[in-house]
Amino acid sequence: MFYYYFGLALRSLRRNVVLTVLMIAAIGVGIGASMTTLTMFRAMSGDPIPNKSRQLFAVQIDNWGPQKGVIAGDKDNLQEQISYRDAMGLMNARAAHRQSAMYATGFALTPSNPDLRPFRVQTRAAYADFFPMFEVPFRYGAPWTSADDAEHADVVVIGRELNDKVFGGANSVGKTLNLDDHEYRVVGVLDHWEPTPKFYDLNNSKYGKPEEAFIPFTRAIGQQMLTWGNNNCSGETLPAPGWEGRLQSECIWLQFWAELPTAADAEHYRAFLNGYAAEQRRLGRFHWAPNTKIRDAREWLAYEHAVSNEVRILVLVSFSFLFVCLLNAMGLMLAKIMGRAGDIGVRRALGANRRAIFAQCLIEAGVVGLAGGLLGLALTGLGLMGLRALLSDEVNRLTHFGVTDVGIAVTLSVGATILAALYPTWRAAQVQPAWQLKAQ
Repeated sequence: MFYYYFGLALRSLRRNVVLTVLMIAAIGVGIGASMTTLTMFRAMSGDPIPNKSRQLFAVQIDNWGPQKGVIAGDKDNLQEQISYRDAMGLMNARAAHRQSAMYATGFALTPSNPDLRPFRVQTRAAYADFFPMFEVPFRYGAPWTSADDAEHADVVVIGRELNDKVFGGANSVGKTLNLDDHEYRVVGVLDHWEPTPKFYDLNNSKYGKPEEAFIPFTRAIGQQMLTWGNNNCSGETLPAPGWEGRLQSECIWLQFWAELPTAADAEHYRAFLNGYAAEQRRLGRFHWAPNTKIRDAREWLAYEHAVSNEVRILVLVSFSFLFVCLLNAMGLMLAKIMGRAGDIGVRRALGANRRAIFAQCLIEAGVVGLAGGLLGLALTGLGLMGLRALLSDEVNRLTHFGVTDVGIAVTLSVGATILAALYPTWRAAQVQPAWQLKAQ
């Protein structure tokens, strides 16, 4: 019966091409607008590390105190980053299963290939635990070791794109890179890895690509490599001049993540962190009650507003527009069905029951919804192309339309159209054959 009703639907739609085109256009425009914003919203709000998002925790410690307030964007009188003194205190305590202090920095890379000019390389200084903690995949080689951390080793892990650019994509493990006029030995090459958002450092390019190179944190500190990210000192004068003054200060410029596999581990770490802050108070460094927090990856994304309120409002507005489009389509369907009241009355007189009429009209609505969804996919593609032309390269990474998005668009279009068609279809099923035949 489905194929029979499907054939009837196609013939019915061909009878009034203008109404059919208007219905498909209304649905397509609504789907295009809503899916353009929904695609970006899904990319922004996705779980960047679903296997471990509840086991990875960003660490916060209030090392400024309530009297100094917080910098713009901070909440709960807690800063988003921590100081070097706190980072070293937490690393030396080794209270987590895995842990890493880290920060964004960079080099000038001088290629051995004379055809390539020197260029800047964004770099992340971190500990060896960074790679297994964040499930970073490797194409060649492996991370450096804890011994390399302790020895301040001049080793580097590079990204796939950098390896393709400098070494032509070959296995470069064991080769060297000239970074700021110093030779670093390549120990690993990453495979494709682009967590979105870049949850481990939302202060610096939250939707950007991961860094192109990674070196031991201890090496970066020993080389006095300045941060390429946020550095806030609350207006304080450094306790000593130069680099040592920065390390001894209460300036916040480091991110710190801990892997805590179980709920018990998380509770134990919370207690440890409060104890650490209390110890700093006893030592005279802090003059306020301990104020600390750990947030898992998903909580951290919400806390840092990875999805801005403006984007949420835009999604709401676009779906409101889709609702208006569906109301227009419903009105057109109702006009079309009422114009076919005579045909429906004849079918009823020939023995078709209300269920058959209802099924036929719903299948016709489904065909319209499918066509509207296909048009909506084309309009979504155009909308995303327009956004790529207008927005920054960082945000452009959010405008890719995947297979899942296609499925959502088609399902949304067909489902919404069928819902919009329920009232016109119900009206069609109520047609009285005797009245229609008498009118004929």
